Amino acid sequence: MTIDLHAHSTASDGTTPPELLPRLAAEAGLTVLALTDHDTFAGLAAASAAADLELVPGVEISCRLDEFEVHLLGLFVDPGHAPLAGELELIRTDRERRAVRMVARCQELGAPITLPQVREIAGGAALGRPHIAAALAAVGITEAFTPDWIADGGRADVPKHVLSTVDAIGLVRAAGGAAVLAHPRSVKRRASVSDAQLATLAEAGLAGIEVAHPEQPPEVRARLGEVAADLGLLATGSSDFHGDRKPVRLGECTTSPEVFAALREAAVSVS
Repeated sequence: MTIDLHAHSTASDGTTPPELLPRLAAEAGLTVLALTDHDTFAGLAAASAAADLELVPGVEISCRLDEFEVHLLGLFVDPGHAPLAGELELIRTDRERRAVRMVARCQELGAPITLPQVREIAGGAALGRPHIAAALAAVGITEAFTPDWIADGGRADVPKHVLSTVDAIGLVRAAGGAAVLAHPRSVKRRASVSDAQLATLAEAGLAGIEVAHPEQPPEVRARLGEVAADLGLLATGSSDFHGDRKPVRLGECTTSPEVFAALREAAVSVS
């Protein structure tokens, strides 16, 4: 088995339609793929209908850990679980409000972008910062995720509605899923999740942490593996595939069959 538990489609901020993603994954040699679009299950039906491999229903939830944002993967979740689906809807509608205000702030700061332009880039997906960044790049502002523009706390940033990570873990478990913290020490993110914070999340029901990830170098993976073992957490590996939006290929990082089986068991045990 070759297993990739983190991938995105055009249902959120990827560039690959969900109905094409399973074929690309199979061509890349994968036997298991989790579709984990940001705060939505919108691509699951199309991906499931086209799947040539085992497709794990998943979602990547934007949530708050102390003073910064983290992302939580919900794997094997029931997309029809009303409390989780309702919270994701709230996050998405707030994202629309946030994106509209961020475009306006960019305009006030002198960037000649428009909301219709950002919507065209999104192609029907829920609006997000990557779409605004692409619009900024089109007018020559290639470093969008900086304090000058749309980085967290930047001049054009707008606060958004988020769950606490502990609450998000509870929702994933209630929906019959296993919760895995995505890229906790990515070199591209503003802050890293500390050992103490991981211990707190483990006590709250976290099942695993994403150890092998393209944005986490070998020394970071080694340390995260040690922490996972100490806390009794499963160590996963995933590509975080976004299509053409990131220079990452499907299956670039993978999860072992043993860890995958343990994740499935963890999800079944709370369903």
